[in-house]
Amino acid sequence: MINTRTARMLTRYNAWSNKIWFDAIAALPPGEATKERNSLFKNMVHTLNHIYVIDLIWQAHLEGRDHGLTARNTPDHPPLEELWRIQQAIDAWYVAWSDAQSDAALDERRTVILIGGNPVSMSRGEMLLHLYHHTAYHRGFVGDMLYQVPGCRPPVTDMPVFLNEVRSDV
Repeated sequence: MINTRTARMLTRYNAWSNKIWFDAIAALPPGEATKERNSLFKNMVHTLNHIYVIDLIWQAHLEGRDHGLTARNTPDHPPLEELWRIQQAIDAWYVAWSDAQSDAALDERRTVILIGGNPVSMSRGEMLLHLYHHTAYHRGFVGDMLYQVPGCRPPVTDMPVFLNEVRSDV
């Protein structure tokens, strides 16, 4: 079980981390962010797009509505600047959503249908934890691709860094 304070911290951490990752990708030399690499989603921007698509899917699950998507990613991705704009919007939605939750609402269970067609019963808090872990997992893919750019290293977005920087806001 997660409580409202943890939910608020996780959504704010995710928005903070997304900004740092998008800034790092935007600062790359031209073509590096979309250069095909040996990775599941082939490039950094398409990997970030996958994270965004999953954010949309779980937003719909949290709202109790159909998301209308049939895949975990789109065939291609918008330009990085456009993706960052829509990612910021969904990050803001998650922060506002977490602010509106009660502990009881976070414990409420729903049965949702996963993209593969399998039903699963999860609490809203479990859905948020899944989303947090999913995003962190795929940022690791992007981090691996950043190491493939000469002289580049992934940004530092560890939870202790976030908490140190924004402790008074959480």
